[in-house]
Amino acid sequence: MQSENPFVSDFVKLMNSAAGTVAGMGREARDSARERFKEFVGDMDFVSREEFDAVKEMAATAREEAETLKKRVEELEARLNAK
Repeated sequence: MQSENPFVSDFVKLMNSAAGTVAGMGREARDSARERFKEFVGDMDFVSREEFDAVKEMAATAREEAETLKKRVEELEARLNAK
């Protein structure tokens, strides 16, 4: 049953508009906060996962090479001391 009262009709329209406005404000606030967070994180000196993995692999290779060279130096020193 629909009311013929213009006050009720206007009030319902006002509430619908207010609900839409509040929902829009909420979306706008969320989007604004998301953008600020992205800017904040973007200003930090983070590296990408690919860069991190590449440097990690380079460090592991360098460690292996250093261990190999250390063993060779120890062998050469042992030969020199044996003579």
